[in-house]
Amino acid sequence: MPKFFLTLVLPLLFASGTKTYIPDSKRAADIRATVWPQLQKAFKFNGFKEDQPIYIRLFKEPGLLEIWVRSGKQYKLFRQYAICAYSGGLGTKTRNGDGKCPEGFYSITPSQMNPVSNYHLAVNIGYPNAYEQQHNYTGTAIMIHGDCRSIGCYAMTDQNIEEIYTMIYEAFLHGQKSIDVGIFPFKLTNQNIDKYSNYPYVSAWQRLKPGFDMFEYGHVPPVVSVVNKEYKFSKGTP
Repeated sequence: MPKFFLTLVLPLLFASGTKTYIPDSKRAADIRATVWPQLQKAFKFNGFKEDQPIYIRLFKEPGLLEIWVRSGKQYKLFRQYAICAYSGGLGTKTRNGDGKCPEGFYSITPSQMNPVSNYHLAVNIGYPNAYEQQHNYTGTAIMIHGDCRSIGCYAMTDQNIEEIYTMIYEAFLHGQKSIDVGIFPFKLTNQNIDKYSNYPYVSAWQRLKPGFDMFEYGHVPPVVSVVNKEYKFSKGTP
């Protein structure tokens, strides 16, 4: 797992007047200096504003990470990145050392960024989440990171993590307090669930499906909570 060594922490003052702290390093700052101007051009070319909130989805099959950007009253797809490596196949992580990668609903805050990761750059997804904690799932330091190798994490190429990490950093810099992340085995359509009906994870996937559907059809991230050890989803606001 990536180790969390920080060389610099920069205080940033948001327009609201409240301070937040985004871990940073010379490595990450140098990368942003090159990558962010290119992303700004891509935002503008595709009709997006660079100061809008983002939402992240990952699919184990076909192996994609998506970045969605708020545009008006909905979020629209900005970019897709190939997941270079993940471990354990379909089905979520439940215990430390099982080698599997989580599936579920997570949230990233600034403190979860690692700009000096041994895996180039890394972001902790926040596993175990509230649902997983209530079910006594174990394991820590589950990341989206670079270096294209993984045991329990979602690994990207270094070039792709540079863009993903920079967009997350800039979203925080522009005032987004947390970034929602939805991780799924595949698109949770009825057809796909039927296709994998022989897997022992179908009931778990059915628990994720209402949250998947809420975003898939409304293009606004759902509000996710946990009540009596079950996910509860409500309509989010743009």
